[in-house]
Amino acid sequence: MKYIDEFRDPELARRLASAIAAEVDPSRDYRLMEFCGGHTHAIFRYGVQHLMPPNLRFIHGPGCPVCVLPMSRIDHAIALAVQHGVILCTYGDLMRVPASERRSLLKTKAEGADIRMVYSTQDVLRIARDNPSRQVVFFAIGFETTTPPTAVAIKVARAEGLQNFSVFCNHVLTPSALRTILATAGPDGVQLDGILGPSHVSTLIGSQPYAFVPREYGLPVVIAGFEPLDVMQSALMLVRQLNSGRREVENQYTRAVTEEGNRKAQALMAEVFKTRERFEWRGLGFLPHSALELADDYADLDAERRFPVTLGESREVKGCECPAILRGVKQPTDCKLFGTVCIPDNPMGSCMVSSEGACAAYWSYGRFREAPAPRTALS
Repeated sequence: MKYIDEFRDPELARRLASAIAAEVDPSRDYRLMEFCGGHTHAIFRYGVQHLMPPNLRFIHGPGCPVCVLPMSRIDHAIALAVQHGVILCTYGDLMRVPASERRSLLKTKAEGADIRMVYSTQDVLRIARDNPSRQVVFFAIGFETTTPPTAVAIKVARAEGLQNFSVFCNHVLTPSALRTILATAGPDGVQLDGILGPSHVSTLIGSQPYAFVPREYGLPVVIAGFEPLDVMQSALMLVRQLNSGRREVENQYTRAVTEEGNRKAQALMAEVFKTRERFEWRGLGFLPHSALELADDYADLDAERRFPVTLGESREVKGCECPAILRGVKQPTDCKLFGTVCIPDNPMGSCMVSSEGACAAYWSYGRFREAPAPRTALS
């Protein structure tokens, strides 16, 4: 398939691996954090880590919107469905994420709540049109990438006068989380030498928002595509920056990302949403200006304002290391639950549920069970 197969070519992978091996300085480490779940899965699916020299290591960051959603927000969504009897609609990954008391949206649905999995915001609008006597709430989630479709749905609902449609908004903003990771990096946190910038997010926000990383933290950034050769080329670009003493924002994913990003989508987001003062991220705590809520002009479509709920204290599953894994200070195999009680059929944390989660990547591709493969080709 054009624009896919050529970025998975084994011969090109061999050449890139040889170039990286030739250029790394054996006397130093290269600790590169990928900030995108798509990167993490590419690394494990294709064995990219096995193609790297021993002193170049990928560290998995909080690049999964389902994973970073705090348990309290799942509890809140369950309360919306149970306490107000709404039709709650959301994407599939969220259905099995554990909430407090080992509940989940899927278990709550089995208990009788009307919770439905959808594939797009248009599905939610259709459900609202088909059920005019029921309140329909869209559990919206995602980084900047999935925010414009939610904004479109809100504008369509307003234009059509859909009084039974509202949004439980959980869209979060990448730069704030990256700043928090870097602010806590060092001897007591994760140690980093460079950042693989997110791919899909950057198509929307562009490369400009990452300028603070080299300016304030002295680390290079390369915005990377999500295919295996994209990741390898981006790693080589970071190696070259580090070796030459440069600290810049570079764009490897030029076929999709520009400096200014998608200005039309940005304008749409600015119209429909405003930035929250603070918002909780799993593993990172409450971060300032790190999430969105509906703008005042659309407040009547905000499910949080329309349907107040009563909530108890949210509690993480004892022993689950998802928060530390999301900060990059631990790997999935450092968690005592991983591969024992925590498996995809019985997840203890969001990192094992989400299709972009680090634990799911470790488990799905089984690289943690293998001896390092020869650095000759994509495996």
